Amino acid sequence: MTSYDPNNVFAKILRGELPAHKVFESDKVFAFLDIMPRAPGHTLVIPKSPARTILDIAPDDLAHVMTATQTIARAAMTVFGADGLTIQQFNEPAGGQVVFHLHVHVIPRKIGVALKPPASFKEDPAILSDQALKLAAAMKG
Repeated sequence: MTSYDPNNVFAKILRGELPAHKVFESDKVFAFLDIMPRAPGHTLVIPKSPARTILDIAPDDLAHVMTATQTIARAAMTVFGADGLTIQQFNEPAGGQVVFHLHVHVIPRKIGVALKPPASFKEDPAILSDQALKLAAAMKG
């Protein structure tokens, strides 16, 4: 298995070297909006620990990622008026992984609305900023 690359794009986001539209942060987890969303509110939830895949992460860190995923999913249902959710997590190239830092996709869905193809549309930063603020506020109650 390939080792973790500390220069992957999500590691750079965690170090503050690249910008992100933050939705949630704790001592173990960081969540932000995908800049190429497949649907409005498409959020990425990542561990702060350097894990390449689900096979590399400590169970306790994975539990924090999944707890944050559930919290974000609940808020996204309300904020985006979703009828459902798609939760995705890919591992290694054969499994569809493109960025090699463990991450979970939370994608709010509406009946009859197809997902945009992956990496096909870059959202306006102002829209992402607005969505991130609304989602973060919904999680605070």
